[in-house]
Parts: sequence; structure tokens; C-alpha cells
Amino acid sequence: MGGASARDVKNRIRSVESTMHITKAMQLVASSKLKKAKERMDHSRAFFTALYDTLSDLASVNGDFSSVFVRERTVHKACFVVIAGDRGLAGGYNSNVFRLVHETAGETPYCVLPIGKKALEYYSKIGVEVLTDEYAVVSTINLSQCSKLGKLLADGFRKGAYDEVYVVYTDFVSMLLQQPAQKKLLPLVMDERKERSKTFILYEPSCSGVFNRIIPEYLSGMAYGAICESYASELAARRTAMDSATKNASDMIDALSLQYNRARQGAITQEITEIVAGSEGTA
Repeated sequence: MGGASARDVKNRIRSVESTMHITKAMQLVASSKLKKAKERMDHSRAFFTALYDTLSDLASVNGDFSSVFVRERTVHKACFVVIAGDRGLAGGYNSNVFRLVHETAGETPYCVLPIGKKALEYYSKIGVEVLTDEYAVVSTINLSQCSKLGKLLADGFRKGAYDEVYVVYTDFVSMLLQQPAQKKLLPLVMDERKERSKTFILYEPSCSGVFNRIIPEYLSGMAYGAICESYASELAARRTAMDSATKNASDMIDALSLQYNRARQGAITQEITEIVAGSEGTA
């Protein structure tokens, strides 16, 4: 290799080093945000558990309980609350969620309520009906904003705009493992194995009336819990992806450095050979 090749390799090393600094910085940013996101996720799990237990108590108080939100019906259209990320560079985090939506929907027509910039961009691009674009930034959504979301989903289901409601998100299993998951929100399937409350509780005006009033809060709680799980998963996935990218960049720099040294050694050897040949010609 000549001197020009050595310069090309040196420029490539500098480019890879610049990329490695960026991936390392993104890894550190994701790590710093992950602890707080995980704490919020743990708190949201407790909130949902308490809310679900209340709904189960309401549904099991008497045998003639009835509500449109627990009644199965023919599915003509489904609605998916799809939670993706605000940006990429997180491995297969976003694409895995979109794939699960397609698998769950099958041939059933569906609309989506996208949460996160990537979800909104994806479904707008492929022409799927979008209920609202109000939740385009995952990291800024709080529980009060989810209350409006829960009411929107409950009203649409009650009016027959769709016959099933699912939430598709990413489940935070561990720091190294995040899995796409889906839960059916409506019609609500109560756990028949749950023991009925032994305490006598009087609900006014009725069990079904209180149950129907709580459903929007249940949906908002479910959505908020899934958002917290997804956001923590996104940060963990990005941290892992950026860590892998940083290690790959480091390995590439090592390989390029070896290539550069060989190219530089070859150029020096060629120059020495030319000098020796020139001196022998003049002798």
C-alpha cells in the first residue's frame, strides 16, 4: 500500500472515533435516565394492581352484574394503543412492536391510537386510521394526560366505533431483556379465580354504574402503566444498542489501526527500496 492509502485509513479511523464518542454519550444519557424511568414503572404497577382489584370486586358483588365493557360481541373492528419510541437507535425496539400489532390484528380491520413519534410516523405513512396525534412524545406523558386517553377509548367502545381494544407495548423484563407484549383492555375479562370480597360493600347507584364510571380510569391506568414499561424498555434497549455499537467501533478502530500500521510500514519500505535502488544506480 502507498502513502495515500495510509492517509485514507487514518481518516477512516478518525471518523469511527467520532462515531464512537457519540454512541458512548448516548449510552451514558440512556443510563442516567433509566433509573428514574424504572422507579416510575414500579410505582405504576402498584397503581394498576389496586385499580384492577377494585374492578374485580365490583364485578363479583352479585350474580346479575352486567356492563357493556365486559360483554363479548362480534368483532368488526379493533383499536390498538401502540406505544413506540420518540426516536430510533434502540435496536429492534420499534419494529418489534409494529410487527406484534400486525400479528395480533390479522385480517381484522383496525385503527390505532399511537403513542410516541415513531408510532405516529409509521401508521400515518402506511395509511392506518389514527384516532389522535396528541400523544406524540412518550417521555412527557403523565397520568393526567392519560385520563383523557382513557375517556376517548371508553366512549369509542361504548358507541361501537370498535369492538376490541388492545394495548401493545414493550414489557421490561430486565435490564438486558425487553419483550414486545399485548394486553386486551376491552371487553374486560375478569379473573374468575379471584375470591369474592367477604366484606359487605354497598355501591351507589349500582355496581354496574360504579363499574362503568371507573372503566375510563382503568384504561388510563393501563395505558400509563404500559407507557412507563415501554419508556424504561426503550432506554434499556438504547443503552444496550449503544454499548454494542461502541464496542463494535472500538474493534473497528483496532482493526483499522493495524491496517494503517501495515500501510505505513509498506510505504516506508517502498521509500527505502527506492533510495537504495537510486544509490546503487549512481555508484
